[in-house]
Amino acid sequence: MSIAYISLGSNLGDRENNLRTALKYIEMAGIKVVAVSHFLETEPYGVTDQPKFINAAARLETDLSPENLLDILLGIENKMGRVRTRHWGERNIDLDLLLYDDVKMQTAKLTLPHPEMQKRDFVLIPLAEVKI
Repeated sequence: MSIAYISLGSNLGDRENNLRTALKYIEMAGIKVVAVSHFLETEPYGVTDQPKFINAAARLETDLSPENLLDILLGIENKMGRVRTRHWGERNIDLDLLLYDDVKMQTAKLTLPHPEMQKRDFVLIPLAEVKI
């Protein structure tokens, strides 16, 4: 089994319920959710003319490859009706793969560790709660 860390975010609709629903879908995909951080309300990043976010992080156990895990996460976003209207814009759900074991990789589809996480307190604070 591999250990992966993801960030979760939502600023549309029932934000907390959106995160809980995404976590349920992750488990329904056969991925074990080992730990989830507290939910943290944060100001929008990058594009500030939008509602505040609820952010969290989760520690996962999986036998999926990083690419396959990313596909599952993107599929959950689609299943939940995520619409990408603008970069860093409003979203009902955002699932980002941050870390996967000690894997370092860069492809057209996936970069690990996540290249922007160190600049984002809304990622680092929840991540610190679940990173063991």
